[in-house]
Amino acid sequence: MPRLLPLCLAAVSVLPFAAAAPAALAQSSQSAITTAPEASYSPIADPKAIVRFGHTRFTVLTPQLIRMEYAADDKFEDHPSFVFLNRRLPVPEFSVKRSGKKLTLITHSLTLVYDGSGSGGFTADNLTVTLQLDGKPVTWHPGLEDSGNLLGTTRTLDGALGDKTREPIGQGLVSRNGWSVVDDSKRPLFDSDDFTFAKGENSEWPWVMVRPAGDRTDLYFFGYGHDYKQALQDYVTVAGRIPLPPRFAFGAWWSRYWAYSDQELENLVRGFRENDVPLDVLVIDMDWHLNKRQLEAKHEEDQSGHDLGWSGYTWNPLLFPDPKAFLDHIHKEGLKVTLNLHPASGVQPWEDAYPAMARAMGIDPATHKYVPFDISNKRFALNYMNLLHHPLEKEGVNFWWLDWQQELDSNLPGVNNTWWLNYVHFTDQEREGKRPLLFHRWGGLGNHRYQIGFSGDTVSVWPSLAFQPWFTATAANVGYAYWSHDIGGHMPGAVEPELFTRWVQFGAFSPILRTHTTKNPDSERRIWAYPATYADVMRNAFQMRYALQPYIYTEARRTYDTGLAFVHPLYYDWPEADAAYSQRSEYAFGSQMIVQPVVTQMDASTQLAHEKIWIPDGEWVERDTGKHFTGPQLVDRNFSLDQIPVYIRAGAILPMQPPMLHTGAKPVDPLIVNVYPLDDGQKSTYRLYEDASDSEAYKSGVCTWTPLTASQSGDTLTVEVSPAEGQYPGMLESRGYEIRLPLDWPPDSVTVNGTDIAQHDGESGWTYDGNRLTTTIRVPSQSVHSPLRVEIHRAPGSLASRSKLDGFPGSITRLRAAYDALNSMWPFTWSSDPLIDALQTGDRMHYHPQDARNELTRFSGVYAQAMDELHAKVTAANIPDDQLAKQLMQDKGADTNIERARRYKAALNRALALLNDGKPAQ
Repeated sequence: MPRLLPLCLAAVSVLPFAAAAPAALAQSSQSAITTAPEASYSPIADPKAIVRFGHTRFTVLTPQLIRMEYAADDKFEDHPSFVFLNRRLPVPEFSVKRSGKKLTLITHSLTLVYDGSGSGGFTADNLTVTLQLDGKPVTWHPGLEDSGNLLGTTRTLDGALGDKTREPIGQGLVSRNGWSVVDDSKRPLFDSDDFTFAKGENSEWPWVMVRPAGDRTDLYFFGYGHDYKQALQDYVTVAGRIPLPPRFAFGAWWSRYWAYSDQELENLVRGFRENDVPLDVLVIDMDWHLNKRQLEAKHEEDQSGHDLGWSGYTWNPLLFPDPKAFLDHIHKEGLKVTLNLHPASGVQPWEDAYPAMARAMGIDPATHKYVPFDISNKRFALNYMNLLHHPLEKEGVNFWWLDWQQELDSNLPGVNNTWWLNYVHFTDQEREGKRPLLFHRWGGLGNHRYQIGFSGDTVSVWPSLAFQPWFTATAANVGYAYWSHDIGGHMPGAVEPELFTRWVQFGAFSPILRTHTTKNPDSERRIWAYPATYADVMRNAFQMRYALQPYIYTEARRTYDTGLAFVHPLYYDWPEADAAYSQRSEYAFGSQMIVQPVVTQMDASTQLAHEKIWIPDGEWVERDTGKHFTGPQLVDRNFSLDQIPVYIRAGAILPMQPPMLHTGAKPVDPLIVNVYPLDDGQKSTYRLYEDASDSEAYKSGVCTWTPLTASQSGDTLTVEVSPAEGQYPGMLESRGYEIRLPLDWPPDSVTVNGTDIAQHDGESGWTYDGNRLTTTIRVPSQSVHSPLRVEIHRAPGSLASRSKLDGFPGSITRLRAAYDALNSMWPFTWSSDPLIDALQTGDRMHYHPQDARNELTRFSGVYAQAMDELHAKVTAANIPDDQLAKQLMQDKGADTNIERARRYKAALNRALALLNDGKPAQ
């Protein structure tokens, strides 16, 4: 049957990162469907796509993807494997030529040649596949090393120190060589192909089966050249899509290895609320259940031979005297709860659920023999979920943190415990009708279908932070979109404030923001417990994460639709640029921005961190400074503690939401629409995605898309919000809007749906933030089914004089830091009047936006004057330190601080360095 496409589909083709991409998204208008894509999956390919030749079978899945099988007994495999679920794709055009024992199969991208004159399986002598790469032929044969493979991911980062991992990074599905091969020959199979779970918990549960023994080979050849996006989109077509996590997963998670009581956790949540730090998920580590100390006191022993107290399914009554009441309270705070599991010990006799579990597994509870863990046994798995986990879920546990660290292999040959646990837990939630969410380790290829990944216990050092952006983005090469890292690292636990702050900033621009640490009293992950300078920056990062949630959730939906993780390497978009491969810490964060987290320490004297940034082809804006860049180029940039290297595509539209302390704390009303400056004649479109986030109904088109469009014509900008397309239960029927126009001139006039609005701070009106060069237009609530049109008219010549704005917010940031550095030296010095004059430029524009041109015309001159006066002070202070301190202390009064005098020279030098870094272009 033909594959149908849902109404709520973000993009049906893989789109470039260029400015045209969002506009293309708006043109998706497929008919609605009533079934999820899984309903059309079939492991049996269309017979027209299959070529039999001797003991081989070749299946043309796409023009660039061919399945190549050899079976000495001519018994070929048609069951779904752990990786490949769907082989029933539209048949591409191809030709076949048979000449004696030789077969030639040609698609528009690949030429496969097989010589069947010999005996045995595929070898370098009898099989080749040729493709074109950069206009030159590239030929693969069995046994050829994939030297250009771009790698995928690994099971765990436990013990990782920087890029030194205990387990190697596995192969990816994309390669600079232009091809990759997946050997599926020994991978287990499923006994059924129905993954819809249409009958809920009464549905058949596809289960594992071992491949038949024999001389057989099962290879998948990916020959996509450098079209990495198409390779991954086709991969999820045959291997299953990357599911969309519930919206709350993109909020903040609290985690710490600590024996918390219910009261301590309630106080912790109160601390988040009182310190205005948003939070969505409470992760409770292993001490929620009976622990080693308690079990030893009862002289218990773990009959499985594992560490006592690691496995557990019985609440610790000392710490949680009334678990349901505790969970109810946490839920009233708007939070979700996940509990840690180490299930390797099976079910021991001391567990509350032991009698029922023992009887269900045919063990007499009176024997006190434990129930061994055997997850590949379907009877055990059903009882494991029904008797151990579902009762806890009914109490209020929202999802599970599977922390499997024990035996890799199950009791069934070839079945990896990590992989199969992920499948069992995730699909159990699907059978329950939930929007599944699982927190566990990577089990291998195919586990992209079971998010979210727990990367494990890294060492808390700068090299570990520097490694994680590359590691996270590279996992996209196997479709693994949602790594969650221990923000701050895990061990030894204590972490310096600067490193923790930079880690939090990375977390805010990573798939999942989750702090964690080991059991160490000196380990601190409450951001408000750090000195105010760091705490404020981290709070801003948390709040920025929540503000971006509409954008992040939309990009996560696009991940589901396209197979492209929204955090992915730059070489997906610029595959022929060497810098896209060598800039390891830089990555795409959705379709509208790229990010390079700061992963180096600040210079002690300037308090600035230096990073090399690759600016890709196109026009980009540095978010925190407003500086414009034209790529491709490699630039040296400095960043203060509060700055994150985020680069936004020129003309981008970013949907955001008002502040909230947890996801869904209030409706997204108003919807905040950020529109970055467009060139004359440019049009930009983005489609905002929304759904109820509580089931898998999104797969069947139960959701909305809202087109957001901006176009520039001369000095007039038009922003439009089209009526919402689609519907879902609980959707907003009306909302207000806040249109934000950063890094541009203030308007002369603004109209909303044809009506003029004035400049004022009311429900309807516009204001101008001079420091950020941002116009904010507030639109009262209106129906989401009605169009909104906002026109912004600027003074003639505004577009042509936009260069005067370039980098102004960054200059103000440096002026503020220099001002603070100088004034901290009172009574020895104070900021000069020209410095204060320059610093107040934005403030004056806020009150009088009509004077913005005059203000910015004089800004560079005043800034230069401030630098000259400061340089004179630096020169005068260039004398021996003791002499300078003595000179400063003269006639300053008895209460002057000699230590401050000794810091005077350093403060002057820092202030001058800051002004040099923020110097506006002439």
